[in-house]
Amino acid sequence: MVIATTIASSRVETLASSGIESIPKEYVRPKEELTSIGDIFEEEKKHDGPQVPTIDLKHISSKDPEVRAKAIQELKEAAMEWGVMHLVNHGISDELLNRVKVAGDTFFQFPIEEKEKYANDQASGNVQGYGSKLANNASGQLEWEDYFFHLIFPEDKRDMSIWPTTPTDYIPSVSEYSKELRDLATRILSALSLALGMEEGRLEKEVGGLEELHLQMKINYYPKCPQPELALGVEAHTDVSALTFILHNMVPGLQLFYEGKWVTAKCVPNSIIMHIGDTIEILSNGKYKSILHRGLVNKEKVRISWAVFCEPPKEKIILKPLPDLVTESDPARYPPRTFAQHIHHKLFRKDEEVKSPVTNNEIS
Repeated sequence: MVIATTIASSRVETLASSGIESIPKEYVRPKEELTSIGDIFEEEKKHDGPQVPTIDLKHISSKDPEVRAKAIQELKEAAMEWGVMHLVNHGISDELLNRVKVAGDTFFQFPIEEKEKYANDQASGNVQGYGSKLANNASGQLEWEDYFFHLIFPEDKRDMSIWPTTPTDYIPSVSEYSKELRDLATRILSALSLALGMEEGRLEKEVGGLEELHLQMKINYYPKCPQPELALGVEAHTDVSALTFILHNMVPGLQLFYEGKWVTAKCVPNSIIMHIGDTIEILSNGKYKSILHRGLVNKEKVRISWAVFCEPPKEKIILKPLPDLVTESDPARYPPRTFAQHIHHKLFRKDEEVKSPVTNNEIS
């Protein structure tokens, strides 16, 4: 009973609902970050300055070569300049997206005691399940979020014992969504390969193919925060994945570090946000961009996002720039590493170096 109370008290949701007016010091960001944290609702209203591109995938697999080439070129430009985009006409029905969101939202509305039945155990290396971030840096800083994390594809790699059985549509909706997203990942990777002058299946093969590319879902739950100007839902980072697909509950929060400034992503109805991850940046020798991003919180509305990380196998594949993309004038920018080594390298650098947007955005 003591253990359960300790775990529950560590949940951000518990803190947020306790009536506190000031957040604990572990959640307060360093001074250098605070100057750039503004009101997310005001930030989203801004129409001046750079905007995250919206990419229409309707013709990405067109039988008409010219039509398809134009669609691929638009995707390529967004991947090279931004590394993040709103995908529309992506082929996944609004009804299915809504089912996934309703199921996740319903799970997080359950009492904390109910969610704790699915608690993970990070200390023992069991990261799947319900959790909150443990401090993993020298300053002991925390993020204003709880989450639910689990592998959703391939089907034979799933651990169904930690999938929520209630609401009843959680398993059916997320299972169907995982298959649809896996198909979407193939279409995106094919287009990105062709855009670099390579055969269509090249990038997919390099990240593990149908059997080995793992889809990991993380539902991020950001409670209302009494001092949002002092906190972050997720600190600045780049994704280690090949691709990341994100749904959200239409509450703004995502910011991208673009041309030296934080840009707030608009809420685009029925879209899926897609990030290019470190894995594709490395394979493309930096032609495609893994952009630094973070999540802001607010005091008015709960924000929920559904991030699915498409990740290569941890040890089987050596990540390095593809030989086709390395020349004398553009030598390899990244040393060869396994995916596991890349993750370890990023965590090590995060602990050892003074963090700044520029430092965090490098993958060396």
